[in-house]
Amino acid sequence: METKNQFRKMIRTGKPLPLGTSYEDGYMNFAVAAEDGQPCALILYHKDETHTAIEIPFPGESRTGNVYSLAIRDFKADEYEYNFRIGRQIVLDPYAKRILGREHFGEPVKKSEGGFVRCGFAVSDYDWDGDKPLEIPYENTVMYGLHVRNFTMHPSSKVKQKGTFLGITEKISYLKELGINHIELMPSYEFDEILIRRPTSYYRENVETEGKSYRLNTWGYGTGSYFAPKASYAASSDPVTEFRDMVRMLHQNGIEISMEFYFPKGTGVELMLRCLRYWVLTYHLDGIHLNGEEVPAGLLAADPILSRTKLMYHGFPMEEINHGGALPKFRNLAEYNSGFLVDARRFLKGDEDMLDAFTWRVRRNPSGQGVINYITNHDGFTLLDLVSYDGKHNEENEEDNRDGTNYNYSWNCGAEGPSRKRAVRELRMKQVKNAFSFLLLSQGTPYIFSGDELMHTKKGNNNSYCQDNDTAWINWNLTKDAREVLDYVKKLIALRQEHPILHRPEELRIMDYIACGYPDLSYHGKKAWYGEFEPFSRQIGLMYCGKYAKTGPRQEDDFFYVAYNMHWIEHEFALPKLPDGKSWRIVMDTSLAADGSFYESGREPVVQTPKMMTVKARTVIVLVGK
Repeated sequence: METKNQFRKMIRTGKPLPLGTSYEDGYMNFAVAAEDGQPCALILYHKDETHTAIEIPFPGESRTGNVYSLAIRDFKADEYEYNFRIGRQIVLDPYAKRILGREHFGEPVKKSEGGFVRCGFAVSDYDWDGDKPLEIPYENTVMYGLHVRNFTMHPSSKVKQKGTFLGITEKISYLKELGINHIELMPSYEFDEILIRRPTSYYRENVETEGKSYRLNTWGYGTGSYFAPKASYAASSDPVTEFRDMVRMLHQNGIEISMEFYFPKGTGVELMLRCLRYWVLTYHLDGIHLNGEEVPAGLLAADPILSRTKLMYHGFPMEEINHGGALPKFRNLAEYNSGFLVDARRFLKGDEDMLDAFTWRVRRNPSGQGVINYITNHDGFTLLDLVSYDGKHNEENEEDNRDGTNYNYSWNCGAEGPSRKRAVRELRMKQVKNAFSFLLLSQGTPYIFSGDELMHTKKGNNNSYCQDNDTAWINWNLTKDAREVLDYVKKLIALRQEHPILHRPEELRIMDYIACGYPDLSYHGKKAWYGEFEPFSRQIGLMYCGKYAKTGPRQEDDFFYVAYNMHWIEHEFALPKLPDGKSWRIVMDTSLAADGSFYESGREPVVQTPKMMTVKARTVIVLVGK
């Protein structure tokens, strides 16, 4: 065990960059920024011990700007943990690769029992066995959002390591069977989930908790230790290796992984850029969802290291990024906002004057960037609650139901909350299927939030950020309705992936630009080729011409016709004439309960009247021209 004098013999002036810790030429370098020239010190602790082993002040000559640095020769990283002292305050290293002291989710750190939070070192050696990011194009991607803990914490998940990264790997077979090839984690870097109640009745993070009233921020949207996987999401004592194992196993099964990073106002650009690079290089992330108030999206998008990484943000400055007009060879940027959600929800519940907006969302797929389409996510109603509640019911959050958005664009189908009325239950089932149809038959990249395919309900809670219980945990016990919806989603994903005309790499033009006699996409109403876009119309037919996509070297895709009727009465749809030898057959009909609304492949019934079809109220029908 080194003494203070021995340490002093091993110390030299360090390098100001990179900030945090780095190892080079036998020296461990420590660099920290401190505003206004406050005195700084490095505090070292022996591993798994609570008392300070040594405190080493940064020498004044080591300061460059506001950065202090020092380097220690032959430093034994596996024997020590550390923090910084800036002025009188002990702080965590913002660039720490591991955080210790928060290994148990939802449990405050108890200083009276020797608990404290400190930084650790991540082992850099890892056998990736040839692993690398999968680079699945956006048009072929089906995304699945999840919260690591909520995904498998419920006893019904049947996994051994509940609520952990390892628990996700235990569900890989389920994800593959569902048809998912990309999962997105909500923030899974280290964050303090303990929020302390203040006299003004609101809560704040990262403060002394002992003896104080607190609640949880289970979502993690706040200040974080962005370089460290969350220790309480790991089944083992090594979250670094467990996260890498999860990524490698997902990749081996053809599934990409991305993570959402929330950067609050004031987060430095240098930290953000280093963070994204670190996770891509060290953890092989396939994508990053950027979230925050002052994210320099254009700057991050221009980074060459991230040019093959999916970057998702609510709105990239595309004119600034593509100022030369050249399109990227790999389309790595994607728009990720609530535009599809709002328009799809309003069309689903039958609002008037929505056809223009809805049909634009369905075909939208710009060449310069991808588009992430979702109808639900972590924030707001689950899909079942979307069709079961007119208003939010957040009483369990203990904020007098004032939290959460009031604008849900939902409709309860005739009864608020659970209902035993058969007509209400059947309509809700149909609306859930309709919503999935909107999502998976749109040209943009579909994003499903975990649990929707299992008919998960939060009982009307649209802001469950503080719920670490059955409200937030996904219940894997399948009801009859849940089995039917799950089967429907599997078949719908398979249909989308099997037919490239349903997920083109570029936006459909509504033109016959290959002179085949048909446009790539056309709109139809009571008359073929004439879509009815009047404000009072709530129904439209979309035909996709398979000649614009190939299922093989010389094999054209099929024609598809999707009839959307969100009116509360039935409507007639004219069917355009197909090329000789082909006839319209029914693939699926959300008004049918039998066989989960899908017909068996190869046994699709022919439409009885080839020029006209009646579509029932609030129904989606898909036809294929064979």
